[in-house]
Amino acid sequence: VQLQASGGGLVQAGGSLRVSCEASGRTFSMYIMAWFRQAPGKEREFVAGISRSGGSTSYADSAKGRFTISRDNAKNTVSLQMNSLKPEDTAVYYCAADRFGVSGISYGTGRYELWGQGTQVTVSS
Repeated sequence: VQLQASGGGLVQAGGSLRVSCEASGRTFSMYIMAWFRQAPGKEREFVAGISRSGGSTSYADSAKGRFTISRDNAKNTVSLQMNSLKPEDTAVYYCAADRFGVSGISYGTGRYELWGQGTQVTVSS
């Protein structure tokens, strides 16, 4: 499976943006999927994750109530809808895939063996 992220851009504070990640291959539904982000000079951090079936989601505190992760296993896509964006949301956003996780959605980067190339999200004040 390879991951291709898209949908980043420039938006004003308070606006919305949707980033998406398309996976190649026929095993997408076997992966727990997540979005991470990395701002300049900071470590990569978990934003949101979704279970293989899409029935369970998890969010970082910074994303709760503003971001929504979803997936479409028929289309091999996972998306992150971001509303009420803030300047501190500015970062490169990465989609990631965890094939072997058995204990739920991990917040750590080490559990994810596949990564997309990242898409830049810039929120102006």
